[in-house]
Amino acid sequence: MPRFSVIVPAYKVQAYLQESLDSVLTQSYTDLELIAVDDASPDACGSIIDEYAARDPRVTAVHLAHNLGLGPARNAGLARATGDYLLFLDGDDTLAPGALQAITDRLKATGSPDVLVYDYARTYWTGELVRNRLAHRLSEEGPASFRLADRPALLAMLMVVWNKAYRREYVEREGLSFPPGLYEDTPWTYPALLAAQSLAVLDRVCVHYRQRRTGSILTTSSRRHLDVFDQYDRVFGYLGGRPELERWRPAVHRRMAEHFCALYADPRRLPRASRAEFFKRASALLRRYRSPGRAGGLPLPSSRTDRARHLLMRLGVRRTYRALSVLRSCALASAQGAASLVRGLREAALRLHYRLQRLLPLRRDLAVFSAYWHGGYACNPAAIEAKLRELAPGMRTAWICDPAHAATLPKETRPLRPGSAAYWTALARASYLVTNVNFDRALVKRPGQVLLQTQHGTPLKRVGLDLQDRPAATPTTDFAGLLRGADQWDYLLSANRHSTLVWEKAVPSSYTTLEYGYPRNDVFHRATRAEVLELRERLGVPAGSTVILYAPTHRDYRRSRPDHLDFERVLRDLGPRFTILSRTHLTYADAPPQADTHPRLIDVSSHPSVEELCLASDALVTDYSSLMFDYAALDRPIVIHADDWEAYEAARGTYFDLRACPPGAIARTQDELVDIFTTGHWQGSRSAQLRAAFRARFCPYEDGNAAERVVRRVFLGHSQDLPAPIPLEHRHPCPPATPTPEPNLPLANLTPLSRWP
Repeated sequence: MPRFSVIVPAYKVQAYLQESLDSVLTQSYTDLELIAVDDASPDACGSIIDEYAARDPRVTAVHLAHNLGLGPARNAGLARATGDYLLFLDGDDTLAPGALQAITDRLKATGSPDVLVYDYARTYWTGELVRNRLAHRLSEEGPASFRLADRPALLAMLMVVWNKAYRREYVEREGLSFPPGLYEDTPWTYPALLAAQSLAVLDRVCVHYRQRRTGSILTTSSRRHLDVFDQYDRVFGYLGGRPELERWRPAVHRRMAEHFCALYADPRRLPRASRAEFFKRASALLRRYRSPGRAGGLPLPSSRTDRARHLLMRLGVRRTYRALSVLRSCALASAQGAASLVRGLREAALRLHYRLQRLLPLRRDLAVFSAYWHGGYACNPAAIEAKLRELAPGMRTAWICDPAHAATLPKETRPLRPGSAAYWTALARASYLVTNVNFDRALVKRPGQVLLQTQHGTPLKRVGLDLQDRPAATPTTDFAGLLRGADQWDYLLSANRHSTLVWEKAVPSSYTTLEYGYPRNDVFHRATRAEVLELRERLGVPAGSTVILYAPTHRDYRRSRPDHLDFERVLRDLGPRFTILSRTHLTYADAPPQADTHPRLIDVSSHPSVEELCLASDALVTDYSSLMFDYAALDRPIVIHADDWEAYEAARGTYFDLRACPPGAIARTQDELVDIFTTGHWQGSRSAQLRAAFRARFCPYEDGNAAERVVRRVFLGHSQDLPAPIPLEHRHPCPPATPTPEPNLPLANLTPLSRWP
């Protein structure tokens, strides 16, 4: 019995079917059967399915004698399914890499629920990939499994069958099957969610939902769209036979009203001759199945206009409904026009102000800094700003940041609110511009202005033009705009030769690369043990504790914060000696804070300085974060927790296989991670050897003088006589607060093969 039965119906999708089948059969998780159903397709779908069945025993080919439609084709696949869980995939859609592994892991973590809901992204024929806008409703915060009453918002998501995994025993017990006609997902999905004793969610894109240039049957004008009424008849018929589910009637009724209004408003679907009939039948169904009561706490649109639409459709007053729609369109256009006018006037005034300011002389004593998209005082720009005030006290500095971050700035530095007149004045007249991301795209760099791009990490994952073939992973597909921005850089700061080679290829332009090291790491060589002890006390670290900084990076294929570790169990297994500082990635800044469920777990996600957290820790545990390259400058143990390397590599892409040259021991599971610390391998000889090689490769300039090299070259114009890099063997970074014993274990005793490359 396989873990998964993946059912793929096919009809007129010969151009996409091979990609769809390959996306299933090439999954890293292989315990599956693929049931491909040829719905009497007139093209090559049948022969393609037979070819796959002939070469892979996991494929079962099913051929229908007549075209029956999507619902009956899925039923034909259901009849042959033997897996623990059922998954459905349309013949032109694909599974995301690593999806089945993620699904099985989540099923295990949530106690094998009846239904697991996962996310999808629309992939357009242009190459654009857009994640489901309601992805936030799949947050994994809260109970691992639950009833629908605990999270009724799931009913407000797209009612499709292919974004869920269904326990086969549950499907058979409930007698779920697909009806004929369009909108066949409706009478399957509602009962599946309403009757489930346990539900779970997976906040990860598992399906790529193809948006074809020629559209789909659901966006084709046809009377078949009237099938929707029969489908909702089936849903309410199901509710009528299940008295315990009657309380969901108002919620389903409201969803039905929303569905009818959406169909009626779409000019692509209903032929003109069918619109009156559609409205009349929609009105009849809304009256027939209406029941008093609230919508079960379902968070659906509740504006007066939406409520009025539902009421007018239910009453059958089509002309009034049309009039309301026209009035609403006019009102929206007027409101948008007024708001646009105000915004336009303000923007025009600011543009004029900026143009006039550019006519005035540059201020040779003004430097403007920013970091992390209008964030606070941090990273390389902060270290450079501080060194600039030290070496050139006559310079004035300003920092672009949102008002919420102004308190992080030193009193000598002026805050600039993004978009304000002062902001545009500073951009127009400052002689020096320094950032670790990008300045406003409207910036017009003047002759004489110097722009320093510091970046904010050594690139392990792909960046710049190297993301052109991975649109789901790149923050922007405007590569031309990316290059226009790079054309304004005078200097690009690089931490090492690897970074230099990557950036010059991935973001090619005429800038000068300064391979000087990262100024933000200078503090590692200047902090004292007394300062570290005081910092640990402020963080609430127990005296004498061994501190692990846990800092994973973000995942491009998910939005909410991933939970890679069970902190409660890890700390229990590690014992009272250890404390964990947990820092989530900046991408998840809007997620709810982690609950401190253990006295030795400290959430430091909001701490303003990651460099201070590095100093406060005795070891770093990360996955693929660039923090490992900075932490190596401290010469303290690093452990890599690579629990999803294949999925990460597939989604984002990397420049080298971290597993082949890691900065320390590698854990592929949580148990291996605990074992590395409890056995002492994290600070053993093999770990020290790997760290030394990694440090030599990636930290040649991290000697405490990087900021001085930058300031003297960029601001003071010294191209010669810059501080030479101190050899590695002569560097003395700040020691940890908890003394680490010298490695004394023989190499032969250190190396279970799973821990080392």
